[in-house]
Amino acid sequence: MNNLPALSPLLIADAVRAALQEDLGRAGDITTQATIPASAQASAVIAAREEGVIAGLPLAREAFAQIDAEIAFEPCVEDGAHVAPGAVVARIKGSARGVLGAERVALNYLGRLSGIASLTERFAARIAHTKAKVCDTRKTTPLLRAFEKYAVRCGGGSNHRFGLDDAILIKDNHIAVAGGVARALRAAKAFKGHLVKIEIEVDTLAQLREVLAEGADVVLLDNMSLEDLREAVAMIGGRMIAEASGGVTLESIAAIAETGVDLISVGALTHSARVLDLGLDVVVEN
Repeated sequence: MNNLPALSPLLIADAVRAALQEDLGRAGDITTQATIPASAQASAVIAAREEGVIAGLPLAREAFAQIDAEIAFEPCVEDGAHVAPGAVVARIKGSARGVLGAERVALNYLGRLSGIASLTERFAARIAHTKAKVCDTRKTTPLLRAFEKYAVRCGGGSNHRFGLDDAILIKDNHIAVAGGVARALRAAKAFKGHLVKIEIEVDTLAQLREVLAEGADVVLLDNMSLEDLREAVAMIGGRMIAEASGGVTLESIAAIAETGVDLISVGALTHSARVLDLGLDVVVEN
């Protein structure tokens, strides 16, 4: 996919290094050391056991490279590619000890991110007939957010904010403490820089009227009925971006999109995605 963002090589290197350290422990791969000669070479393929969308190839490549820089890693598809069962995703060749030592870390990253991409693709397909886009949330695995949000893009979804520091999102608890919708919005506008967007969450059409009176960049319509969503979109009239959220499922997303909202945020993209079944098969070279 040509529109994918580039993952930071520094983030990749640090994450993979930590994962390898966790797996190799204090003594390294003692099983491989005990059973495989240091001189043994191996060829291997990473193959899809089921249909899905691939994401995470840069992390898989880095796992083999950090174990042994001489290991050759050749992707057979690109991130964002839809693969069928049995498809070869990558070919690996080099030290057998190195291939086996990096295998699990490479597959863990690749399977996790491909699972997110695959689930995102399913959500996106359900609303392809509408203008709405499906986007992620901050409900991500600690320390894996950048990678999991990248996987959402691989699956055809969009990214919401990456953290608490890149946009102002006023939620129900902020409104409660601040003393209401109007006070929260006025305070946010007085605080923000000129490049910072303001989004505010509302639960009712009455709250939405307050938002429309004060102004915001985005309004988050949380857990509203389909009828209320349609009325909310009509009230907004294109003056701000309309985002729907709250318990969105594969079964409900199409009807939500058909109300006319611009974005639909789905926490399940990252917190409930099943790992895509990928395997590494080794052929030993004599």
